[in-house]
Amino acid sequence: MSAAIVAFISVMFGCNGGLSGIDRRTNALLQERTRDLGSGAATPERTFDDPGRYRDVASKRLETKNPSAADIRYTPENEARDLSAKLAEYSAATTSPDPAARHVDLTEALRISQRSAREVLAAEEDYILAALRLLIERHGWGPIPSNETSATISGQGDDGDFQSAVNVINDLRVSQRLPYGGAVSARWLWDMTEQLRETATGRYRQSSQIVLDASVPLLRGAGLVAQEGLIQAERDLVYQARDFEQFRRRFLTEIARDYFGLLQFLAQIDNQVEQLKSVQQTERVQRAMYEAGRIAEFEVNNASNDVLRSQADLAGLRERYILQLDQFKIRLGLAPSTPVVIDPLVLNIPEPDVTLEAATAAALDYRLDLQTRRDRVEDAERGVNNARNDLLPDLNLTGSVGVPTDPDKRSGGLTPSPGDLNYSAGVTFGLPLDREAERLRLRQATIGLLRTRRDYEQFRDQVVIDVRQAVRNIDLSRFQLDLAERQVQINQRRVDELQIKVDQVDTQRQLDAKNSLLQSQNARDQARTDLRNAILDYLLQSGQLRVARDGTFQPLAGMPATTGP
Repeated sequence: MSAAIVAFISVMFGCNGGLSGIDRRTNALLQERTRDLGSGAATPERTFDDPGRYRDVASKRLETKNPSAADIRYTPENEARDLSAKLAEYSAATTSPDPAARHVDLTEALRISQRSAREVLAAEEDYILAALRLLIERHGWGPIPSNETSATISGQGDDGDFQSAVNVINDLRVSQRLPYGGAVSARWLWDMTEQLRETATGRYRQSSQIVLDASVPLLRGAGLVAQEGLIQAERDLVYQARDFEQFRRRFLTEIARDYFGLLQFLAQIDNQVEQLKSVQQTERVQRAMYEAGRIAEFEVNNASNDVLRSQADLAGLRERYILQLDQFKIRLGLAPSTPVVIDPLVLNIPEPDVTLEAATAAALDYRLDLQTRRDRVEDAERGVNNARNDLLPDLNLTGSVGVPTDPDKRSGGLTPSPGDLNYSAGVTFGLPLDREAERLRLRQATIGLLRTRRDYEQFRDQVVIDVRQAVRNIDLSRFQLDLAERQVQINQRRVDELQIKVDQVDTQRQLDAKNSLLQSQNARDQARTDLRNAILDYLLQSGQLRVARDGTFQPLAGMPATTGP
C-alpha cells in the first residue's frame, strides 16, 4: 500500500516533470489536425517553459504614481527655434535612413510576423488551447486511477470508561467510462482497525477486498449522448484548425495592405519632393522676371505661397509615414525604436479571368469559415437530440462483485478468498414525474437550432455578396488605374507645354498645372495600390488564397506570380 501511495503522490505533485510529455502530445495532435486540412497549412511551432514560482501578490492597497500639478515641471520651448532642422531629424527615416537599419520588404515582413506578431501568437495559442481541451476530455475517457486513504479515531464511553479504536482504510481504484453511458470501476479496499484498550491478543484486525462495480443506463443518458463532451471537443479542434488557417490568410492580406500603404506613402513623398522642386524653380523664374520688370509682384507671391504649401504638405506626409511605419513595426512585433527601411517589393499577381458565377462557386466550396458554420448546424441538431434524451425515464442496471480476504482471520493479508465472494445486481427505474426543466431546455435547443440555421444562411449569403464584390472591385480598380495613368500623361504634357511657353503664361496657370500633375500621380499610385489589394481580397473571399508555412504568399497552379519593385 505504501508503495502505491508514494507512486500516486509522485504523479500528482511532480506535475512539472510531465509537462514535456503534454507538449509532445499536444504538438502531435495539432500536426494531425493540420494535415487533415491539406498541404500548405501550418502547425504552431511553440515551446513553453515550465511554470515557475511567481510572487504571492496579496496586497489589497496598491501604490499609484500620480503627482500633483505643482510637482510636474513643464519647460516651454523657444518659439524662435529652428523647426526645419527638428522636422528633418524626425523624418530621417525617409530622407537619410540609418545604415544599420533593418531592411524589410513584403516577404520579410510576412516572415517576421510569423515569428513575433502578437496577433499570430494569440491565434496559435487559441489553436493550442483547443488541443489541450481535447486532451483533457480524452483523458476523462481513459482509465482513471485514484487512491484515497482515511484514518479515524473513535471512542465510546461506559460510565466514564472509554473504549477507543483507530481505523485506517485505503481505497485504491481504477474507473473507466463506457462509450455508450455508464462506468465500471475496480477497487481494492484495505481496512485496518486497532482497538487501543483491548487485550493484546484481540486488539488488531485487518482485511481487504477486491470489488468490481458497474452502472449502465438503458434510457436516459444512454447512447452517443454520453460522449457529447468528447464529440464536441473533437469537432471544436477541427473548427480551430480551420480558424487558424483562415486567420493566416486574412493576416497575409492585412500585412500586405499595410505594406502597400507604406509604399504608397513613399511614392507620395517622392511626388511631393518633385513638386516642391518644380514650384521652387517656378518661383525662381518668376522672381527673375519680376526683377526684370516683366511681371507684377503678386505673380511672385503666388509662386512663393505654393512653395510654402508644398513644404507644409511634404512635412505632413513624412510625419504620417513615420506614424504608419511605427504602427507597422508594432504589428510585426518589433520595438517602435527599431530602425526599419521599407524596401519596394510587391506581388505582381496577374488579374484573374473569372466570372461571378465561378467565383461564387469557389467561395461556397473552399471558404473554411463557411464550412465551420455549416458544421455548427449539425452541432445544434445534435443538441436537440441530446435535450430530447433528457426527457426519457431513468432506467439503470447496476452490479457489484466483491472478493474479500478470509473474514475469519484477524489479519487477512492480501490473499483473497473466492469462497467468500459476494455480489449484487439491480435495476433502478426513475419515473419522470417532473421534467419541466428538461422540456424548457429542449425548447431552448430547438430555438437555438433555428437561429444557428439562419446565421449560417445569412453568413453564406454574405459570402456570396463579398466574393462578387471582390470580383467587381478588380475590374473597377483596373479601370481606375487606366484612367489615372492617362491623366498623368495628359497633365505631364500640359506641364511640359506650359514650360515651353513660360513667358506667355501667367504664374497661376503654371502652378495649377503642376498641382494637377501631383494629384493625378497620387491618384495613380492609389489606384495601383487598390488593384493589388483587390486581387488579394478576391483570393481571400473566394477561399483560394494559400499561405506557405513561413507566412509568405503561395502561388496557385497557373499563376506566374513574381515579385518586383
